[in-house]
Amino acid sequence: MSRTGKKCADSAGAADQPADGDQELTLEVRLRRLDEIIAALEGGGADLERGLALFEEGVRHIRQAEGLLARAELRVHELVGDSEARELRPFEDGGE
Repeated sequence: MSRTGKKCADSAGAADQPADGDQELTLEVRLRRLDEIIAALEGGGADLERGLALFEEGVRHIRQAEGLLARAELRVHELVGDSEARELRPFEDGGE
């Protein structure tokens, strides 16, 4: 579902809409939308133009997600400080 509560695959022009406000989406929202796009493309029901529009939207989400992850990584490095002087360990979730 999209931010408006409508199924994205059902709204024929959703991928054709401008990307205004698109940069405000969270990583989680982007990943969910990418899952929807993949399902729509794998389903084979989209015509060529719709498939290209979905693909283009997917590429936009991937690029923005990469930017979000790069900024998060930079923040972690800034918080940790000198990475050579400290040992970085993978995060272990103690809740499970």
